[in-house]
Amino acid sequence: MDTSYLLLIVFSITTVIGLWKLFPLAGEEGWKAFVPFYNFIVWLKIIQKPWWWIFLIITPGVNFLMFGIMCLLLAKAFNKRSFSEKAIAFLAGYLYLPYLGFQKDTVYVGPEDTSKLKPSIAREWTEAIVFAVVAATVIRTFFFEAFTIPTSSLEKSMMVGDYLFVSKVSYGAKIPNTPLSFPFAHHTLPFTEQTKSYVEWFKLPYFRLPGLADVKNNDIVVFNYPDGDTVALDHQNQSYYQICRNNGFKSLYNKPNVKVKIGYDEQGQYLYAPIGDVVARPPDKRENYVKRCVAIAGDTLQIINQKLLINNKPAYVAPTMQYHYKVRTDGTEFDAKLIKKLDITDEGSGCYLYKIDTTGEKEIIVNLPFNKVDKVKSLPFVKSVEPYIAKGPGEGDPSIFPHSPDYAWNNDNFGPLYIPKKGATVELNTTNIVLYDRIIKNYELNDLEVKGGKIFINGQPATSYTFKMDYYFMMGDNRHNSADSRCWGFVPEDHVVGKPVFVWMSIKEDNPNVYNPQKSGFLKKLKTSLFEDPERRKRFFTFVGNDGLSRSYLIHFIVIVAAISGFVYFKNKRAEKNAKDA
Repeated sequence: MDTSYLLLIVFSITTVIGLWKLFPLAGEEGWKAFVPFYNFIVWLKIIQKPWWWIFLIITPGVNFLMFGIMCLLLAKAFNKRSFSEKAIAFLAGYLYLPYLGFQKDTVYVGPEDTSKLKPSIAREWTEAIVFAVVAATVIRTFFFEAFTIPTSSLEKSMMVGDYLFVSKVSYGAKIPNTPLSFPFAHHTLPFTEQTKSYVEWFKLPYFRLPGLADVKNNDIVVFNYPDGDTVALDHQNQSYYQICRNNGFKSLYNKPNVKVKIGYDEQGQYLYAPIGDVVARPPDKRENYVKRCVAIAGDTLQIINQKLLINNKPAYVAPTMQYHYKVRTDGTEFDAKLIKKLDITDEGSGCYLYKIDTTGEKEIIVNLPFNKVDKVKSLPFVKSVEPYIAKGPGEGDPSIFPHSPDYAWNNDNFGPLYIPKKGATVELNTTNIVLYDRIIKNYELNDLEVKGGKIFINGQPATSYTFKMDYYFMMGDNRHNSADSRCWGFVPEDHVVGKPVFVWMSIKEDNPNVYNPQKSGFLKKLKTSLFEDPERRKRFFTFVGNDGLSRSYLIHFIVIVAAISGFVYFKNKRAEKNAKDA
């Protein structure tokens, strides 16, 4: 049995024993301590707290805090009110309650009457902080969570620097796998670079509350990065598995001093650095990504010369979806004014010269939104516009899933690939096992081994496998500048976080491809985005849809805030005047 479950059972038993001894002293029958959930209702009655606290007790992330608070209040109800007694009750109630119950001098005196006590500044601040933590954690866990777009993979639908709210209720809130964690931190403690913000000795299995809808084709989805189950802490912005593939290693665990290729210098030469510590992360502590779900469980996906097919039918193309196009001109290049007019914003790879013919005509590679293609074709100096396909069918790319020479796939020619569905069974062989080995081992936690030309799952020969979860295939709208499922494969259902619903702010970040020793501060970037960049300003206070963003409601928000502020101001002035007149 897992240690965390064993500890949970032990703590539950000791707590129930303590309640069994304490309930009769407070006028309640002891057997009530053995009835799950009802024992908490009786407990709340004894300490005179509202019944709805039961919902906080079963809320991951705050339940352990609430348990400590209830133990402290119960100890005070039995006249244990010194600082040391309250501290022990709060921090180790599962041990203190049975100790208290078996003491012969334990007497129930009732909850402390705080109505006549003047609370100290420390107590007021403590209660305010506890309330804020509990309220924010409940909202963040079950309803909405703030999120920032980190990459340009969904440009133009979602832009780098968009600050948005992600709805957890859309697909159902996911119960945290690691509920014992530092509030409001993701996987790393604030002001540190590598210190974990959570403990792993206690984990919860995957469970999701009912949602408003299921994930559908073309939904924009926030999810935990599947490749992030293993991370090199010194190189967290790179895929650990891709680092292994680039350097010819199957694993780099326990090899912190091994130097590996981690990029290129300004001269195009390989950069080498030690891999550092390699760690595993539970699903809920992996990086948050946002992409478009192009295929759901049960679909078959294929890409033929950039054209995405789902179940042999052309997939939806968002108006702002971007591809690389080969634009042939009479020798004229795209200047900065034209680039801005065409809304080409993917700096560094948005527009560059490909080649010049002996005739003087030029071919330019342009990363162009779908809805601007006809506009480019109509330019007087443009001779032709056609998709730029870097690799054709059968030209394999080792960085593309499943990273096997048996599947010569690339970004523009990929599949066909079946997206696994819960309860569906696939035939397995030593060739196609590379498509599903991560699912079988990493996501559904089986022992998998291939030896002697045979496949063994949990020690038994296997020629098929039945999936335990639904899976999804995610892609960015910025198709040639997106590290997505084409690179790392399927997204399990237990990695789905929620649906982006509202952009409340959009800040244009500094161009990472342009050296700037004095980076702009946040307030300067906010000022620029609000007053000097109309396109960014249009993104403030907008709702997120599959086709992009709605109109901006920034003016409406300002008017409402001004109206409320004015009302409060004049109401207070009137109250002051009435007080003086009286």
